[in-house]
Amino acid sequence: MLQWDMLLSATRYGHPAARDPHRSEFHRDYDRIVFSTAFRRLGRKTQVHPFSVNDHVHSRLTHSIEVSSVGRSLAISVFEKIRKHLPEHFTAYQFGMIVQAACLAHDIGNPPFGHAGEAAIREWFRKNRNSEPLKGLSDKEMSDFENFDGNAQGHRILSKLEYHFLDGGMRLTYATLGTMMKYPRTAFYGSPTSLFMTEAQLYRETAWVLGLPEIDDGVWQRHPLVYLMEAADDICYSILDVEDAIELGILNFSDVREMFMYLCGPDVDIDKKYEENGQNFRDFLSSIRGLAIQNVIDDVAEVFYWHYEEIMNGSLKGGLLSHSKSDTMRGIQIAKRLGRERIYPDRRKTELEVGSYTTLSTVLDAFIAGVYDYREKGASSYRADRIVRLIGQAKIGQTVTTAEAYHQVLDFVSGMTDNYATYLARQIGGLVNY
Repeated sequence: MLQWDMLLSATRYGHPAARDPHRSEFHRDYDRIVFSTAFRRLGRKTQVHPFSVNDHVHSRLTHSIEVSSVGRSLAISVFEKIRKHLPEHFTAYQFGMIVQAACLAHDIGNPPFGHAGEAAIREWFRKNRNSEPLKGLSDKEMSDFENFDGNAQGHRILSKLEYHFLDGGMRLTYATLGTMMKYPRTAFYGSPTSLFMTEAQLYRETAWVLGLPEIDDGVWQRHPLVYLMEAADDICYSILDVEDAIELGILNFSDVREMFMYLCGPDVDIDKKYEENGQNFRDFLSSIRGLAIQNVIDDVAEVFYWHYEEIMNGSLKGGLLSHSKSDTMRGIQIAKRLGRERIYPDRRKTELEVGSYTTLSTVLDAFIAGVYDYREKGASSYRADRIVRLIGQAKIGQTVTTAEAYHQVLDFVSGMTDNYATYLARQIGGLVNY
């Protein structure tokens, strides 16, 4: 059985830090994430709809902020239900802040073009497995690239890259790092994953401090607060993807009426609310969004409470939302069905996602070949030297392994915004065609 005294460790990852009388260690985690360049770039990264001209449509940045807000509220609700199990000195504020910080960072490693970008990167490496630059990599090393995942890239950013390069990264607390590990297994086991092989030992140290058992080589039990981070993400994307689809004209009120009836409960007349807001969906949603989300939060907190023992001993299968049978959760199920059947297959979205494959393939063709040449020939290759300078990592040469060098390429590529990736691919393509 997991122990909260260990799970809530405020020990700072990599290096100790001076105490701040005005902020908890977890509050400092949150602030470090907010001010990071990786977080800032999420403002120009796709949530669901690439290159939307509608400013009301969510980016990864606005989505992450909303998830962090829901995660904090959910954690505080759970705290009140399980406080007898928690350390006496621990407060609801601290409990909520851990989840809030982890939620804020949960998408920080996502590449340009969202999940389509992840798929494009995976496909490029699988297709080029026998090419000269990649043929020297082992199957375990290749698993990181063939199963590339924004979750694993996020852990790499937090623990290794941002602020203190290869020296602890953001140096967050162990509790926050553990809470964002949605899939605590290495990429060797396939996708989805929250951990590349290159950071396996770093996470092994984290898990040891938190008291999370290693079930198999490179597979760990989940931190209990991961369930809250995951639920907050599910709540937000389910409801807010529908909101974006309304904004873009993919759905209309009649499509979502039943969904909001379940989310808001029998005490709210959805049709009356819609009419009172002049049949303006933005105004309608503003008037009922808070109630809908709070109802789901209350429901999920109950699920956590009733499944507490299974969560703590690692036997609970699936996320918290899947264990609820309430009418409220039927609203979430309708939202997810609308996503699968109406939103994600949208024609314009699909066309842009297909274009993202070409964009990222163009960039990876140039950058992997350039880094390979640089490691073989050094600065004597003008093109390779310029590519390494653009990436900005002097340690990409012989001082690191080939696998780490290519990870540093993906650090640069996955860090690109949608706009910059498109611009760079055009520049590279133009030079090639010239």
